[in-house]
Amino acid sequence: MTNTAIPMGFTGSPLDKADHLRRDAAAIQAARMHPAARFLILEDMKPLLNEAGDELFWARRSEAPSGTSIFLGLTADGEPRFAVDGKADDDLPARAVDARTAGASLAEGRAAIVAQARSVLDWHRRHGFCAACGSRTRIEKAGYSRLCESCGAEHFPRVDPVVIMLAEREEKVLVGRGANFPPNFFSALAGFVEPGESLEEAVARELHEEAGIRVSNVRFGASQPWPFPSSLMMGAFATAEGFDLSLDPTEIADARWVSREEVRAALRGEAEWKAPPPLAIAHWLLSNWAEGCAG
Repeated sequence: MTNTAIPMGFTGSPLDKADHLRRDAAAIQAARMHPAARFLILEDMKPLLNEAGDELFWARRSEAPSGTSIFLGLTADGEPRFAVDGKADDDLPARAVDARTAGASLAEGRAAIVAQARSVLDWHRRHGFCAACGSRTRIEKAGYSRLCESCGAEHFPRVDPVVIMLAEREEKVLVGRGANFPPNFFSALAGFVEPGESLEEAVARELHEEAGIRVSNVRFGASQPWPFPSSLMMGAFATAEGFDLSLDPTEIADARWVSREEVRAALRGEAEWKAPPPLAIAHWLLSNWAEGCAG
């Protein structure tokens, strides 16, 4: 059993996404005009936070810039929330903050709002034209689809499935340092799921391709949205058949087998290698494994 009490970054949104409103253009327009409507501004995909940097800055409609806007949902009190891709006025008591930094500093659940806003707005930036015929598309359903003005094809936001996993054997677990990672930073291995394979097959393939190991007994742990730009990280554990490694140098610069105490020390910041921050699902995986909760 995994320890579900360990928090997961970019999850737990407090908003009701109110899907029933998305197809009702009149209702969405009324929500925009509601006195309690507020807008989360993203400047170059960076959310605006208050000056203290510990809470989202919600702009009034009169303070929101022009630009692509999407409906985020309703608060517990039924107040509409939107996100807009644009440049905020300089006189607002707020500042644009990198989404990773924001995710690490916001109260639980608020980072999930950033993930939703950033992923969908980024998708709109990339899909102004139809993949079927090349014609221009327009926003529909409050920002959750685009309709081709020529052939009528409808396009929807997508997420990219990624497996991220820890291989374990005899009380040790495998961590790796990607080719672009900072020095001494080690994490769980990861890779995109390919067409025509299951999550379990993706875990086994990626571990063999990147580290040269064979695994069995793949167990799902948890998932996490990762809005850079729009991945869905699916965490897993697997049992390795041996310790011998054969690294793909284009993907993995270094890898090592580490003990539970070494993982605990790294999570405390007391090891010779650095572990992922609490925001990342890799931290969740290592924490669960270190506590003996790897399924």
